[in-house]
This record gives sequence, C-alpha cells and structure tokens, in this order.
Amino acid sequence: MRVNITVNGRPQQADDVWEGESLLHVLRERLGLPGSKNACEQGECGSCTVRLDGVPVCSCLVAAGQAEGREVVTVEGLADFAAARAGRGCAPGAPGVCGTDPDAARRWQARPAPGTDAPLAPVQQAFIDAGAVQCGFCTPGLLVAADELLERHPEPSDADIREALSGNLCRCTGYEKILDAVRLAAARAATPTAEKGA
Repeated sequence: MRVNITVNGRPQQADDVWEGESLLHVLRERLGLPGSKNACEQGECGSCTVRLDGVPVCSCLVAAGQAEGREVVTVEGLADFAAARAGRGCAPGAPGVCGTDPDAARRWQARPAPGTDAPLAPVQQAFIDAGAVQCGFCTPGLLVAADELLERHPEPSDADIREALSGNLCRCTGYEKILDAVRLAAARAATPTAEKGA
C-alpha cells in the first residue's frame, strides 16, 4: 500500500508498505530519517518516540497505515518545529513547502555543520549544554518527549518532567543530567531575550 504522511512539515509518500509495517520502519528505512531509534520494538524504551498529530507516541507501536494523512515530527524536525512555534518559520501543516528538507534531515548532526547558522531547538541545545547526551541512543526519544512537555507546560516541576519522560529509558545515566537539561531549557524559555545575552 502507499502511505501519505506529513513528516517534519513536508508531505512524504512511502510505497509498497506492507500491512503491519511500523511507522518507525517507514521513517528509518523508507524515508531515510534514522533519528528515531529501533531498540525494543515493544514500546518499552521510548527511543523511537515521535509526535503524531502533536502527541508523543512510540513509533514502533504505530502501524504505518495508522499515520495516513497525519502529521509526524521526528527529532530531525525539532529545530524547525521550535522555530515555527516561536513565529520564525512555517507551522506544521501550513500550505506550501516548509519544514525540514528531507535531504537536510538525512545529514542532520548534533551541531550545525560548519559555515551554517542553523540553530538547534532549545531543548536540543540544553541537552548538549547540560551534558545529557552520552551514547545518544535514547536521546532522540527523550528530546521529542521533553519538547512536547515544554510546549504543553513551559514551567514544569520536577514531578512533571519525571512523568513526561517516564516512558524513556536510558542505560548510560542516572537521569540527573537529563532532568537538568529539561530544567535548563525551561529556564531559558522563561528568560526574556534581553537577559539571555547578559
């Protein structure tokens, strides 16, 4: 079957999708977006978390056909998604070509490529600054879940952060740096722009 979905603000089409194929497999293998990680394939670890119509889901548990006609945001699209929320770009679902270019998403790196000024999403930068990225396998799912939390609840308590990230497992850390990163992203969002440069 053919599946038509909007991924990171751009219409995408996957052909020859077999019945029962996961959204995760389509994103990684058919659309070339490897950011969402394939770990447990049981919805237990959160490494494959994406936003489906704004809601964080484990993409390994979503049949690709269930995403037909819907909006998906992956870790590769977080920077553009954050820019759209801040009024600096196209909003997901807006008419015209906007969002993450698929070729650019395939070349995505944790830091902008030399010679570019492409910013990271605030939560991505906070994870780097707080040292919350270790092996990186769990990081994409954590970033997507944390970004959704901060959009929904800009000043989360520690309990809010723990609840939002409870579906994401990390084997490298004791989670404190991850919590620090979400706290940092929230604090930076609450700080007026004039104070950020000071």
